[in-house]
Amino acid sequence: MSKILNEFERDRAKSIERRFYGKIALLVLFVVVLGVYVGDVLFGTSSLEVLLDLQDRQDNLTKNVKIIKQKNAFLQKEYFELKQLEPQ
Repeated sequence: MSKILNEFERDRAKSIERRFYGKIALLVLFVVVLGVYVGDVLFGTSSLEVLLDLQDRQDNLTKNVKIIKQKNAFLQKEYFELKQLEPQ
C-alpha cells in the first residue's frame, strides 16, 4: 500500500511542479507581450513624436492656405479690373 501512496505522492509533486512552471511561463509571456506593446506605443507609428509632427504639418498647411487665399483674392481683383477695361 505504501508503494501506491509513494507513487501517488510523486505524481502529485510532479503535477504541482508542472503547474508552477506553467505559471512562470505564462508570467514571462505576459511580461514580454506587455514590453512589446509599451515599446510600440512609445516608439512606434502612434508615438507622441508622430503626433507633434502632424500638428506642425497642420499648422504649416493652415498658413499656406491663408497665403494662397490672399494671392487668389489679389489675382481675382486684378482679373476683374482688366475684364472691365476690355471693350464689350
